[in-house]
Amino acid sequence: MEKTAKVRAARSAAAPLADATAREFLLEPFQDFLAVEQGLSPRTREAYALDLARFATYGKLKGSAGPAHVAPRLLREYMYHLKDMGLSPASIRRNVSALRTYFKFLVGEGHVQRDPSDRLETPKRWRTLPEVLTVADVDRILSAPSLDEPLAFRDRAMLELAYSAGLRVSEWISIGVKDVLFEDGLVRVFGKGSKERLVPIGRKAIGALAIYMRELRPKLERGEGKGALFLNARGKPLSRMGAWKILRKYVDQAGIKKRVTPHTLRHSFATHLLEGGADLRAVQEMLGHADISTTQIYTHVDREYLRTVHREFHPRK
Repeated sequence: MEKTAKVRAARSAAAPLADATAREFLLEPFQDFLAVEQGLSPRTREAYALDLARFATYGKLKGSAGPAHVAPRLLREYMYHLKDMGLSPASIRRNVSALRTYFKFLVGEGHVQRDPSDRLETPKRWRTLPEVLTVADVDRILSAPSLDEPLAFRDRAMLELAYSAGLRVSEWISIGVKDVLFEDGLVRVFGKGSKERLVPIGRKAIGALAIYMRELRPKLERGEGKGALFLNARGKPLSRMGAWKILRKYVDQAGIKKRVTPHTLRHSFATHLLEGGADLRAVQEMLGHADISTTQIYTHVDREYLRTVHREFHPRK
């Protein structure tokens, strides 16, 4: 009798969901499982039921005919959907817990072959971005190298290229002289796994590179440059730490108080393109991301910024 009451209470929590969708996603058997076998509190069971009802509706809208058709990518997209809805990290963590329990039940009962939630990250483990610079901040940093400094042409060219192409620091220092395609306005980049990509660069970056290669690099080259584009004062390829120190120097000179790393320029590049209306897949290609879900994080940074602006300035916030 007590078990029957628990089952009725759990099922009532998902009452708003269409019966067909509930059946397709096996929500009633899952609610029975929660009530009878898991020993969860009534409040947790009700929350899980509502969480799964919402997920089933989302899955249906995305073309899933049931849990057997749910892929890990859909679950990742659903997490970002919850974030865009304004759910707190705690609520999203509960949704992750509900989904993991749900798919564990489905696998155990033989309804699905694989658990698509096994690598689903909670908000605590989501990648966080360094603080993105404003366009004005970037301008101040790129304008900081003074022509009074002996290596100013190199430093300006390196910083302009890093921001113009959205490069990783490992890519800054591995670019060769032959990788700058001036006539095409492109730079050849070898990213993770030595995967090659061609990235457009702007006029200012092209101009800074041309001056550096004409006026300074020949003076730095002492036969030990190994074809590298950027050389240190001893004529050897610039190291990762050397590039980091150069950036840090000009961040300080520009009076930027935010924590800025080489990756901050890359993140700023992506965010500024998307804020300007760039296509997500084009940005993915320029960044060298194998999976567009990696690039999508920038759209959520942008949306969070828009929400912040709305809350601050809308008269009926």
